[in-house]
Amino acid sequence: MARRKTDAPIDLASPHDLTVGLIAALRCPDGKAQAFLRDAGAKGLRVRVTASGAKSYVFESKVNGKTLRRTIGDPGAWTIAAARAEANRLRVLVDQKTDPRELDRQHAEETARMDAQAQALAVAETTAQAAQALTVGEVWRRYVAERRPHWGDRNYADHLGMADPGGEKRQRMAGVTKPGPLAPILAMRLADLDSKAVEAWAIKESKDRPARVRLALRLLKAFLRWAAAESDLSNRVDPAAANAKKAREAAGKAKPKDDVLERGQLSAWFQRVRQLHNPVISAYLQTLLLTGARPGEVLAMRWEDLNTQWMGLTIRDKVEGERAIPLTPYVWHLLAALPRRNEWVFSGGRALMMTPDNILRRQRKSKALGTDSSALVALPTSASGRLVEPSIAHRQACAAAGLEGLTLHGLRRSFASLTEWLEIPAGVVAQIQGHKPSATAEKHYKRRPLDLLRVHHERIEAWILEQAGVTFDAAAPAGLRVAS
Repeated sequence: MARRKTDAPIDLASPHDLTVGLIAALRCPDGKAQAFLRDAGAKGLRVRVTASGAKSYVFESKVNGKTLRRTIGDPGAWTIAAARAEANRLRVLVDQKTDPRELDRQHAEETARMDAQAQALAVAETTAQAAQALTVGEVWRRYVAERRPHWGDRNYADHLGMADPGGEKRQRMAGVTKPGPLAPILAMRLADLDSKAVEAWAIKESKDRPARVRLALRLLKAFLRWAAAESDLSNRVDPAAANAKKAREAAGKAKPKDDVLERGQLSAWFQRVRQLHNPVISAYLQTLLLTGARPGEVLAMRWEDLNTQWMGLTIRDKVEGERAIPLTPYVWHLLAALPRRNEWVFSGGRALMMTPDNILRRQRKSKALGTDSSALVALPTSASGRLVEPSIAHRQACAAAGLEGLTLHGLRRSFASLTEWLEIPAGVVAQIQGHKPSATAEKHYKRRPLDLLRVHHERIEAWILEQAGVTFDAAAPAGLRVAS
């Protein structure tokens, strides 16, 4: 056979034994987008050339009456022998009525499935590792942030105090603050928090502060119940970890408190409380005793809660939401004399000197109460604008009067106890103090108006003041004044 000249045109209508030179000489005819050079050595193998000169091996055949054209690869990367072998493999599949494209699709799906499975396993492993490393403190912070809108300031402050890492400079004495009872637990991994861990913690912490540990256990139980209800935490937490019997035994039981002012102690108590240098604290303590309200309820009183027209006082009640009690003469005398600094009846003092230490302390208080600390100088002493530490002055007054151990809640208990001297109906005392009715008649039938409560309440106040030896001019109470 005569050797083909390198510049001679290639007959694309006939098959050729492919060679490197022949493929190199292949050109696309003018006016066409592409052309094919058939191989005589492998049925279905073609060399495609485009108008731009790009070349590739392709396999062409019929599958189910339709043309199948499949690219094999670039002639620069595939040898002629390799291209023929691939073409023969594809021809076998076609002869078996198998579409290579369907095989490719299935292979791609299988590859994608395996890749997804591998990725899922990797994610699961990463998640498992993260779960093992997740600390109680991380989940606690999430819990506090989520539940904060449902809590009052006191409950929120308790959660912050229990988790306080400590180590900060004390405000009133040398040294640094002690970590909160829950601080050791918050440093643990969540996966390690079980009943044994809680038992060991409770035994250790209860040696110094059993009452705080009892509160911490209650908060911890609520936290674990919440975590057990979270879909991403339910399989990582033991909701019964804080129910361990030994933990409860270590913390002990709260002893019923019986601190109360006796009739004969009223004079000494009033004398010392009225001598306090802070008139706001003095008025607060006396109001607490004479209304029988809860300490927090009196602290939460706003000026808008005083109805001077009908001489009533609205108390923010934790049981009923709010309740109205009489604004008795001496209590009104006390409140009318207070400076009106802000919305709170019992407001904090004037702003502190803004030293670095004071700023830091104020910021911590603002953070604990969820208030804005940006306007520190404009606020009274407390970040909330109201009185926050009356118990310290009360303890000092009680110590001077020889009445150590009398708490703020003891004053509420004292009100109820002192009314026994006057044989005041129990339902009247309960309604003034905000206790739930304890009898069917009280629950469903008796509704005492403010004027009826006033008859009894003013009698109670007058008797307590008489026993204390306190006199005042009820006809001329001090007027309200706005603090400059």
